[in-house]
This record gives sequence, C-alpha cells and structure tokens, in this order.
Amino acid sequence: MNITQSGLYTDFYELTMAQGYFRSGRKDAPATFDLYFRTPPFSGGYAIFAGLEQAVQSARAFSYVPDDIAYLKTLGFHDDFLAWLGAFRFTGDIDAFREGDIVFPDDILMRISAPVIEAQLLESMLLNIINFQTLIATKTMRIVSAARGRAVMDFGLRRAQAEASMAATRAAFIGGAIGTSNTLAAKEYGIPAMGTHAHSWIQSFESEYAAFRTFAELYPQGTSLLVDTYDTLTSGVPNAIRVAREMEAHGAKLGAIRLDSGDMAYLSKKARAMLDEAGLGYVRIVASNQLDEHLIESLLDQQAPIDIFGVGTRMICSYDQPALDGIYKLCSINNSPTIKFSENPEKINNPGKKKVIRYLDTQGKFFIDALALDEESESAIKLIRHPAIAFQKTAVNRSAMSPEPVFFPVVRAGKLVAGFPALQATQAFARERFAMLPDEHKRFANPHVYRVGLSEKLYELRQNLIEKRLHNA
Repeated sequence: MNITQSGLYTDFYELTMAQGYFRSGRKDAPATFDLYFRTPPFSGGYAIFAGLEQAVQSARAFSYVPDDIAYLKTLGFHDDFLAWLGAFRFTGDIDAFREGDIVFPDDILMRISAPVIEAQLLESMLLNIINFQTLIATKTMRIVSAARGRAVMDFGLRRAQAEASMAATRAAFIGGAIGTSNTLAAKEYGIPAMGTHAHSWIQSFESEYAAFRTFAELYPQGTSLLVDTYDTLTSGVPNAIRVAREMEAHGAKLGAIRLDSGDMAYLSKKARAMLDEAGLGYVRIVASNQLDEHLIESLLDQQAPIDIFGVGTRMICSYDQPALDGIYKLCSINNSPTIKFSENPEKINNPGKKKVIRYLDTQGKFFIDALALDEESESAIKLIRHPAIAFQKTAVNRSAMSPEPVFFPVVRAGKLVAGFPALQATQAFARERFAMLPDEHKRFANPHVYRVGLSEKLYELRQNLIEKRLHNA
C-alpha cells in the first residue's frame, strides 16, 4: 500500500521545537526516542502491539508539499526553516517489536534514532497510530479470549469515529476478529467481508416470512436471518425454521439465525431448542448488540449456546477506555543518555539507547522482560532489577530461563530493512504469542503483573543520573 503522509500530521509544538532546533544549530544532534506505555489498557495484564506497518510507512513518507509550506508561512515560520522542511525525508533508524506481539508497560515498542529534528517531528504521528491500533487490537483480543474459541466478527463501522474505522478494523483483525462489516477495510487489508441484512429488509416486506424466503432465494449459501424484528420466539425463529426446511428441499442449508436484542442467554437457549427439535442442529446462532468481553464471558458462563459473536461499538470504539497512555521520550542526545526527572517514580524514564530481551520459562511461556543498553550482550546480563524498588530483582538463571529476541531493526538510514507480513500472518502471530502468555496475566479481574525490569548496567546508569539530578537541584 502506497502512503503519502503530510508533515502537518503533527502537533503544532513539534514544529515550533523543530524550528528551534534548526535555528539554534542543534538540528543534527543524534538522538534516540523510546515509544512505550506505562499502564496496561482496560485494567488488564498485557497489550497487543499494532500499527507498526502503518507507522513505519508514514514515517518514511512524511513530507511537506508546497501547499503545506505556504500554510506554515502564514503561521510565521522562517523561510530558511521552511526551505529545509520542503526537502524533509526521514533518514534515521527504527527498531521495534514485531507487530502482533504481546507487550507490557515499559517495554520499548519502537525506538527511533535520528537527528533530533527528524525524530521530534514524527512524535505525534507515531503515537497517534500506535496508541490507537494497540488499544483496539488489545480490546479485540480480550473479547476473542472471552469467546472461548467461538468466532468474533467486527460489526463496528457505523459507530466508529469516522475514518478511524479503517485503522480500527485493521487492528481488530490483528486482535483476532475473523472478518468485518467494513467493506472498504476488507478490500484495503484483505480481511473477509461479512454481513447479511438489517431489520429494514424485513420491514420492507409484507411479512417476515416473505422477507426471509426472498433473502434465502437470493443468497442460498450460508445465509443468516435476523430473527428479532417483531418477536424472536413466536415469529422470528418459527419463520426461519420454515424457510430452512424449504431450503433443504432445494438442496441448500440455512447458515445461521441472528439475535440482536433481548436476553441473549434466555433467547439463545430457547432458539437452540426450537432449531434442534426441527432437525436443524446445523443452524448456528449469532449474537450481536452491545457485546464486550464481560457480557460474552457472562453469556458463556450461563451456557448460552451462541456460536458466533458480532461485536461493534464496545470493541471498535474501545468503549470503556478511549486512549492508551503511550508516550515518546528522549533517552539519548549527542550519544549521551538523558533522563526525564519526576517526583512520581513511574514517570522517570529509562535513559540511554536500549533494547528489549524477553525470557521464557521451561514451559516456553513468557517469564520476564529485560531492558538493557544496546551494547550489552545477553550473556553479560546476570540480574534484572525493578526500576524503582531496590530489593526487587531477579537473577538470570539460564537453566530455567531462555532468552528470546523480540526487538528487531526495521528501518536503517531511512530505508526499509524488514518486510511486513500479510495481515493474516500477523493475526496468526498474535494468536501464537497470546498462547505463550501465562493465564494469570489474561484474567479480567486483578491480573497478575508481568515483570519488566532493567539490566544491572542500565539500573546503575539510571540511579546515577537520578542522583546527579538531585545533587544539582
């Protein structure tokens, strides 16, 4: 997919800082920024990293056309700076987790190393893309997990925030949705397009039965009938059964009925019994209407015989948490580590150019992540320390812990050095990685906190910079 990305896709203060770097002679200072988040979304125990492909493509296409430059001139920017913007192209390096991987607070999702002016200009755009898609992919994975192997479809287009629906549908597919009602996103990303009809189709006919029969004649393969327009159990399901029997007489089979209102547990049980009694055990039941992971979990705990969930608003709009607290912090300037100080320990960043090493336990499950300085070899890491609590530390026992590379080069000197897999492969990768996450981190209530610590060398660097800052205060 070809992307052209206006350099105006940024917060205004990024441009004012960029001009400041330019006019103060600091624009070429080598810098490294970390993109990460501090708190798991939805009070959960993990996140699904999403948006990398679009973020990288947008960074490489980030530029200013003459109309952009003319607009910035009206805002008072200097001609010499505007001339530089007119020739802007990203020339730096990007390292990152693979898209679809499981990530945790303080993990470096992306590392941008470039002249400071370039890395600064990309900040807002990268956060916008990564924060949103990671949020939606995580929400979807939670819903898919709650569905316990039953399919989840994305029905969210009409409730999504305008054009954000495209990115949201993409992220939802990474998170495990099997398809989407969003036809444009289906075409753009190669996602299966799904859907049948709405209540208006049935209301447009003289009877519910006529609407069902006509639809089945038009679409005899795997059709689904919406059964709650008038009365689910006395009208909708009986008419669906009638049409299903007529379809059988012509060698076809009804695929499913859909419930879109009412008590889903009660109605699905009654509908299942009616279908089975009519010899239609193969007809599946689809449920939709304001579903999320908590309601789906409750329905399945009640033994609701629902086969497929169509989830819209609460998934595609991330109904219960509108944003991920992803941040972008300078950690090195002029090849020297730098730290953002705060009285809140969790807001003190980890300095220096770093990488992430993940350790697996003897069962092949995620055990602990370590942030280490880029030049450190894995074999030199003996201890993983909590960044703020001195007595919390984990010795690296290589007989019980095996290191796994999770942080890879994606862009070097502005050029792509790693390809992006098809979205279906990214979805499969996310599913595989989720299976490697211990169950205690997956639960919705009070999930166990996954440990992300610092190598001894990074820990000492951090403490030295904090002490130096306190001494010079």
